[in-house]
Amino acid sequence: MTLSGGSILLPLSGRKIHHDPACGHLTDSGSLDTFPDDPDGLLWWRLLDAPDPAAYARGIGLVNSQNQPLTGLCSCVLRPVGAARAESLPYCPVEWAAAVFDAERHRADAEAADREAALIRTRFPFADWEHLPLERYALGQGTGNDAYSYVIEYGSGRLGSITGGSAMKHLVYRRNDGNWWHDSRFEDVSEAWEAVRSGIVEAVRSARDGRVGDIDGITAVRAGNTVIAKTLHVYANGSVLPLYADSLTRHFVGLLADGPVPQMRPFERKAYLKQLFDRTGIPSGWSADLAARFLLWWAPTPSAPRTLRLDVDVAGLWPSWLETGHIAVTPKGEDVGDLHRFADREEFAEACTGRPGLLPLWELLLLRPGDRIVATSGNTEVLGVGRVTDDGYAWLHSEGDRPRHSVAVEWDASYATVLQPPVSWRAGFLAEVKPAVWERVARARSGALAAGEGAEDAAEPVADTPPAPLDPVLQRIGDALDRRGQAVLYGPPGTGKTYEALRYAVRRLGELADDLPGLHPYADPGEPAFRATHRALVGAGRLTMVTFHPNYGYEDFIEALRPAKGTAGLSLEVRDGVFKRVCARAEQDPGHTYLVLVDELNRGDLPKIFGELITLLEKDKRGYTVTLPLSGEDFAVPPNVQLLGTMNTADRSIRMLDSAIRRRFAFLELLPDTEPLADAVVGPLDLKVFLTELNARIRVGLDREKQIGQAFLLPGGEPVATPQELAAVVRDEILPLLQEYAYDDYGLLAGFLGTTVIDPVAHSPRDLDDERLVSALYEELQVKAHASQPE
Repeated sequence: MTLSGGSILLPLSGRKIHHDPACGHLTDSGSLDTFPDDPDGLLWWRLLDAPDPAAYARGIGLVNSQNQPLTGLCSCVLRPVGAARAESLPYCPVEWAAAVFDAERHRADAEAADREAALIRTRFPFADWEHLPLERYALGQGTGNDAYSYVIEYGSGRLGSITGGSAMKHLVYRRNDGNWWHDSRFEDVSEAWEAVRSGIVEAVRSARDGRVGDIDGITAVRAGNTVIAKTLHVYANGSVLPLYADSLTRHFVGLLADGPVPQMRPFERKAYLKQLFDRTGIPSGWSADLAARFLLWWAPTPSAPRTLRLDVDVAGLWPSWLETGHIAVTPKGEDVGDLHRFADREEFAEACTGRPGLLPLWELLLLRPGDRIVATSGNTEVLGVGRVTDDGYAWLHSEGDRPRHSVAVEWDASYATVLQPPVSWRAGFLAEVKPAVWERVARARSGALAAGEGAEDAAEPVADTPPAPLDPVLQRIGDALDRRGQAVLYGPPGTGKTYEALRYAVRRLGELADDLPGLHPYADPGEPAFRATHRALVGAGRLTMVTFHPNYGYEDFIEALRPAKGTAGLSLEVRDGVFKRVCARAEQDPGHTYLVLVDELNRGDLPKIFGELITLLEKDKRGYTVTLPLSGEDFAVPPNVQLLGTMNTADRSIRMLDSAIRRRFAFLELLPDTEPLADAVVGPLDLKVFLTELNARIRVGLDREKQIGQAFLLPGGEPVATPQELAAVVRDEILPLLQEYAYDDYGLLAGFLGTTVIDPVAHSPRDLDDERLVSALYEELQVKAHASQPE
């Protein structure tokens, strides 16, 4: 964002405001009028936030020379950046937000929430709580929406959401099988309910008395923080801000606190947040609900939505969905009813016994506001894209109509397109969309919109292309690096450690490098775009790759004395090593992340390589200096440097690493993953079953660190497909590795692969052609293994 300096440039014919007279999108800058009334420089934000930008612009006289309202922002005002880059930037000052926030517009929603809370108090008067029967509280009794737990989670959306997770947040509930769930500390459900009910009453009284922090000491309700927090909004309104998840409270405390935040328990933190908000000087008289709405409007937590694909395979459904703003699914045959009545996926699965076709319905309940749905018809046609709204899942059942499982979605048909070549969508009812695929959909829409706009507007890309969230493996890596600054991926050979490290580097650094043109952070490994992005990041110095080995030392990594160039005789000079050079670049460029990727980390002498650096790697020591022994320079590791290593546990266990090294790294284990082999067969042999059974035998005969990774069966990223390919992998890669692990104990090898493949007497593999080898592996590792399993 670039401030205006007090006045707005008005184009002759364009429909966007400008702040920079030298903007390349202005072809008429020599004769521009200005809109002078922007003293705080925030008119751009008011325009962006207006429910009807055209009406707002016309109302204040913000029009071009043709008297057309200006409704958009040029990139000289607001330049789009990627979501990952945005996470590294600070939020705007809260004072700016308070100046722009339209309290009157949001006050109606806050008042509606107050009315909803009043209705709950009418149905469940606080005076009744001391003797409230369990039947009026708990989920799972077939009472529909009459129970308090149902009302507080599903029937009071205006008060904010606590949906998601399991029913355990309610502390007591009845499972679908008729059994009661409660804390096992209690003898029976009666004792549990008495404790929970008393705890809820005590929590409300504590909040009313201004003792919110005391709630943390009520052990009976400690596991139900979100339910208790929302209950306070109903019965002790104003005692805390209605931000129920502790993660939200932490987020806003971190933004509003002036200095370090003391360690606190959840409700102590909620009380502290209210104190911090009251100190901001934001206009007094706001209700707690309005204050919470302001905070969420100002600084929403930076969580990327999921992007999922739903194939509309029934003719005639899409027009109805588009018109009504829903996904509506009517199962064939007998239905299971409202999904809210099931405590968790396991209980739902039990109810679907004998009806597996109903199992995908659970995915509808997991959708969250903001999740993106790509509606398709087949592999090429995109019908539209929508976002799940705050209403989320609902079970619609009315007299005369079949019940429907519905999710409220705001659909956008401007995404409709035909993708060529066809897309290989992931299988499933609501299947995750790969980032690279979503990029194709978004770019197709951007191109279509730009083709229909004027010159000024078409010159700028449509910036509605936020990425999909990181997949679980990359998210774990990112979280570990953010938390510790350095991490190690470890596991057996072939589990994809280097592959995942490279994927993370290209994805994360590519998203952050908005100053480098032509990057493709969502490309898949093996694609030319992935290699090009990798080269660009290495060329810019953002990514540095090294491989440790026994001869690698401190002199290579930090600094060394080397012969001076261009001098007569023997003269030495200090030269910087790889890591020292990275740190120097990162210190000059604090706005970007610099990643050092160390392959085969455990093959080097780590204490020797790291030297005094081992002190500076710790997250809380970043920025502190040590004196290097050769150059005498003060050296520090900047906060924006991260180190990601890989190591094979088949070579060396992490238990053998220097203890000081272990304490400073996060260690993420990657074990064999058979999912990429699902549905892959070679002749009669199911590759997923083959690898699963082989590794089960290896764990018994050797240990878990000697297992075989899935990458052996995925050359080029695709499963081996022919007997010749599989036989080559087994003979030339898997068998030699197992021989090394077993120290040529052919009895042990025969236990892994079977006596048809291994001759334990002759101490050698049997001479089998490719098809016979595959058949022997099928008989040993699939047929026999299945036959030996208990029914």
